[in-house]
Amino acid sequence: MDRQEALRILGLDRDASSEAIKIAYRETAQILHPDRFAGNKKLQERATEQFKNLQAAYDLLISGKGCASGVSSSSGKAGTSRSSGISRQEEELRARLAGIAAARVQLVEQRDSFFDRRRNAAAMMGIGALVAFFFRRFVWLAGVAGVAVVWGLIDVVSTTSNINSLTERLNALAKEKQQILSELEEIG
Repeated sequence: MDRQEALRILGLDRDASSEAIKIAYRETAQILHPDRFAGNKKLQERATEQFKNLQAAYDLLISGKGCASGVSSSSGKAGTSRSSGISRQEEELRARLAGIAAARVQLVEQRDSFFDRRRNAAAMMGIGALVAFFFRRFVWLAGVAGVAVVWGLIDVVSTTSNINSLTERLNALAKEKQQILSELEEIG
């Protein structure tokens, strides 16, 4: 992982200050922490994986290790000189927005993968039903097809539950984003 990728994971610009990096990390970590998905093992596993990536990106940006082509932790100084024109509160709000944006991207990716899985499960149900209907004279084949239908149905229900959970989280993030944007308007 290089600096650009680490900044992308946190949803920050190239000239982000170290303070903005810390704020974006905290915001994203709160949103993606695996404990928030304790009720759903699949989502918790994905959140754990994304949380590890988030931690690696933060460590790289804070330590300055792994920076290539002369870009070092001095870029934090450039960010602070740039941010001297804006208030600390505004910088914090912008960093929180960046954290929300990064978390949203990851949650949307998770939701999209569950949409794909649900589509595949529905296809398995349909094919299983057709095989069971057309080959009902072959009891063993109809039985296998029936199992595929039940398995597909269970997978459709569980993925729909996961999709709904992720959609709720995305809606909560959208509300938080609107709140932060209104606070930024009040400042500006």
